[in-house]
Amino acid sequence: MPTGLIALALGGFGIGLTEFLIAGLLPQVASSLEVSEAAAGWLISGYALSVAVGAIALTAATARLPRKPVLVGLVALFVIGNLLSAIAPDYPVMLLGRIVAALCHGSFFGIGSLVARSLVAPEKKSRAVAVMFAGLTVANVLGVPFGALVGERWGWRAAFWAVTAIGVLALAGIATLVPGRAGKQGSAPPSGLRDQLRAFRSSQVWLTLAATALGYGGMFGAFSYIAYTFTEVSGFAPADVAWLLMVYGVGLFVGNLVGGRAADRDRDRTLVLALLGLTLTLALFGLLAGSAAASVVLVFLMGVTGFASVPGMITRVTDVAHGAALAASANVSASNIGNALGAWLGGLAISAGLGYTAPLYVGAGIALTSVVVMVVAARRAGAPQAADRIPTR
Repeated sequence: MPTGLIALALGGFGIGLTEFLIAGLLPQVASSLEVSEAAAGWLISGYALSVAVGAIALTAATARLPRKPVLVGLVALFVIGNLLSAIAPDYPVMLLGRIVAALCHGSFFGIGSLVARSLVAPEKKSRAVAVMFAGLTVANVLGVPFGALVGERWGWRAAFWAVTAIGVLALAGIATLVPGRAGKQGSAPPSGLRDQLRAFRSSQVWLTLAATALGYGGMFGAFSYIAYTFTEVSGFAPADVAWLLMVYGVGLFVGNLVGGRAADRDRDRTLVLALLGLTLTLALFGLLAGSAAASVVLVFLMGVTGFASVPGMITRVTDVAHGAALAASANVSASNIGNALGAWLGGLAISAGLGYTAPLYVGAGIALTSVVVMVVAARRAGAPQAADRIPTR
C-alpha cells in the first residue's frame, strides 16, 4: 500500500473526528459558552451547511492549482479551524472555527479521492478511494465516544486540541508522503474552471450525483432517528445506544472496504446491489425492529450496505466527468444534501404520528429510488467498463 494513502486516510480520520465528536460534547460546550442547546446545535448544522458550500466553492477556486499543494492547504485550513475551536473565548469564535474546519471537508475528500486513485494501478482505484475513506469510517465509530471520553476527563477544549494535533500529523504526512505530481494526467496542467464545469453537461454525472444523494438520503433518513427506534421500539436502554452506534460504525468500515474491492471488479453492478441491499435492509429493519437481536444484526448490515457504494460512486462520477475534481467534490455535496433530505423526511413521518419505525420505511423508499436511478445510469452508460478508460487529470 502506498504510504501516501495512509497519510490521506489520516487526514480523513481527523476530518471525520471533527464532524462527529461534537455530538458528545454539546452539553459541555453549551454550558461553558453560556448558550442554549439550540444554539449549540448550530455547531453541527452549521458545519454540515459549510461542507456543502465549501466542497463546490473551494474546488472551483483551486481548479488550476496542482492537487498536492491544494490538499496541504485544505488540511492547514482544517488545523486552523480546530485551533480556533480549541481556544474560542465565546460562541461566535467557536462557530467560526467549526465553519472554517468544515470548508475543507468536501474538497479534501473530492480532490483527495483523485489523488488516492492516482497512487495505484487503474484496476485498484476504488480500493484506493476506500482506503482514504476508511479514516472517515473509523472516525464515525470513534468520534462520539472519543469526544465524550476526552471531554469528561480533560474538558471539551482538549478534544479539539487532540484533533488539531491529528491535523498537524496529517499535514506533515501529506506534505512528505504524497508524490508531488499525484493526481495529474501525465505532464498536463490541471484544468480550469470552465473545463471543470463542462463535465456537468454529461447526464451520467447528474445521474451519479442523484444516486449518491438518494443513497445517502435513504441511510440517513433511518439513521437520524435510530436512537429512538432502539429505545422506543427495540427495547434497549438509553445507555445501550452508544455501543449500538459503534456496531453501525463497524458496518460502515466493513462496507467501505468490501465495496471498494467489489467496485474494482464490476462497478455498476456493485453499486446497484449495494443500494438494493440497503433498501431491503431498511425495510426488513422496519419489520423486525421489535426484536433486540435482529436490530443489532440489521444496524450492522445498514452500515455495510449504506457505505458499500461510496468508493464506487466517487470513482464513477470522476470517470464520467473526465477526472474533473469539481465533480468529485459535488459528490460530497450531494451526499450532504441527501443527509438533510433523509433526516427531514424521516422527521415528517414521525411528526405525522407514524411511529419510530417510520423513518426506516422512509429510508427504504428513498433508497429504492436510488436503485432505479443507478439502473438507468448503468443502462445508459452502455459498455459498463468504458468509463474506466477515461484518464484522470
